[in-house]
Amino acid sequence: MTSDLEFYDRLKDLKIPNSVAIILDGNGRWAQKRNLPRELGHKAGCDTLEEIIDYASKIGIKYLTVYAFSTENWKRSKEEIDALFRLFKLYVPIIIDNAHKNNSRCYIIGDLSRFSKEMQDTCKMLMEETKSGTNMVFTMALNYGGRDEIIRAINKLFIAKITEHNNKEWTKKELDNLDITEDSFKNYLDTNIIPDPDLLIRTSGEMRLSNFMPWQLAYTEFYMPETLWPDFHKEELVKAIESYNKRDRRFGGRK
Repeated sequence: MTSDLEFYDRLKDLKIPNSVAIILDGNGRWAQKRNLPRELGHKAGCDTLEEIIDYASKIGIKYLTVYAFSTENWKRSKEEIDALFRLFKLYVPIIIDNAHKNNSRCYIIGDLSRFSKEMQDTCKMLMEETKSGTNMVFTMALNYGGRDEIIRAINKLFIAKITEHNNKEWTKKELDNLDITEDSFKNYLDTNIIPDPDLLIRTSGEMRLSNFMPWQLAYTEFYMPETLWPDFHKEELVKAIESYNKRDRRFGGRK
C-alpha cells in the first residue's frame, strides 16, 4: 500500500492545478457490481469524496468543484433522490468539520429554488458556517445544469441593465453600446468566485460533459479514467495530476 509520503514525493516536482472539477460518476455501477443497493454506492461515493477533499486541500489545490446533483437527475426514481438528499444532510456536519480542520470554504452553485426550504436552509448554513476558510474553496454543484446557469445569468444581466437604465426605453445607440464582454458576463454566472478549472476529471470512463460547466471548461484539460468514483482514491488523483503535467496548454495559441 502506497504511503502518503510516497504520494507527496511523486507530486513534489509537478505543477498542481489551481482549480480542479470532478464529475462524480459510477456510484450506481459500483454498487451493482457488488449486488448492493444503489444507496450504498452513493454512501461509498461520499466516503471517497471526503478523502479527496482532505487530500486536495493538503497538496495545494485551491479550488475543487464537484458535480453532485444535476438538473437532469430529477429523472431518477423518487427513492434514489430521497436517498441522495438524506446522505447530503448526514454528511453536512462532516463537511463542516473537515472544512474547519483544513481551513476551507464550502460554496454551492446551481438553482436551489427547486429544493425544499429545509434543504435550502441546510445549504445556506453550510456556506455560512465555512465562509471564513481561506485555504481551499470546495464547491458542490446541486440542481446544476450548465445551460440553465447560462440562461439564469442572461436573465440576471438583463435585469441589472434594465435597473441601471431606470426602466426607460432604449435607443438603438444605447442597445448597440451595452458593452457586454466575457469578463462582465462571467460576473453573473454561479461560478463568479471560482476560476475556470485547469483540470476536469470524470470517472467511470464516460466521455461527455453531461451539461457540466460548458462555459467554464472551454480550455480545461480532461482526464477520464475507467475507475468508478467510489474507487477513486488518492492514488487516482495523483495519476490525474501526473497526466495533467504532460499536457501542453496553449489556449488556442502556438509555441
